[in-house]
Amino acid sequence: MCLGVPMQVVAVAGFVARCEARGVSRDASLWLVQHESIAPGDHVMVHGGNVLQKMTKDEAAASWAVIDEMLAEETRRSGG
Repeated sequence: MCLGVPMQVVAVAGFVARCEARGVSRDASLWLVQHESIAPGDHVMVHGGNVLQKMTKDEAAASWAVIDEMLAEETRRSGG
């Protein structure tokens, strides 16, 4: 399964954004969203090393709620 991860931009250098979420940092290409204005503090959806879209803080939180729910269900099903 492929899953985009909501992250917060902490720095931008050219077409690369340094993004963080839950203690994990990643560099992500801004090439696919070059029509958007992306700046530190923005929330974005990252997949495969690319920023796919800009999102609001509320959208990012809602995405994390769904991810947490899926992880909890997987843990429950696996008995862990």
